[in-house]
Amino acid sequence: MIYLRRGFKRQAVTVMMMNKSYLPLAVLAACCVTLSAVPAAAQDNRVYRCPNNEYTNQIKGRTGCKLVEGGNITIVRGGMPPARTSAPGSGAAASGARVDTPDQRARDADARAILESELRKAEARQSDLQKDYNNGQPDKQGDEARNYQKYLDRVAGMKAEIDRNQSDIDGIKRELARLGGASASSSGR
Repeated sequence: MIYLRRGFKRQAVTVMMMNKSYLPLAVLAACCVTLSAVPAAAQDNRVYRCPNNEYTNQIKGRTGCKLVEGGNITIVRGGMPPARTSAPGSGAAASGARVDTPDQRARDADARAILESELRKAEARQSDLQKDYNNGQPDKQGDEARNYQKYLDRVAGMKAEIDRNQSDIDGIKRELARLGGASASSSGR
């Protein structure tokens, strides 16, 4: 029996008494029931697990394979890690060996020129900051004569800016040394 809902009442209607508009629905329901009753073994989608974790649906000529029951199997192959050319920590890998081509030399020269320019700018800024800092006794500005805390805050900010700039200079010098073109210019605190 199929239950149809019409309005607010449910009515039981047998398939024999249906009118033609419900006949395709009844045929579809019968097909679904028939197809769901077909056993899985008859659909020939059996999967076997063979030694070395190999999965196959063709068992002919293979030994030691077992039928896998349950859900579908998804196999994801992992990529192979890149082959290492030298042992970790060896001299060539640790020193950052490069391919010696004209393009690489040109890029290195450009990078060195940029770093040297940045170093000159940072050192000029450092000398200006130290001149303004005046060894911790900068000139008082505006109302700092009356508000001593404001003066102390500005002095502390100047000291922090000098330290940051010196850190930048040290980093640029490290990069130049890494490139093999350490600059002769230096700056103290």
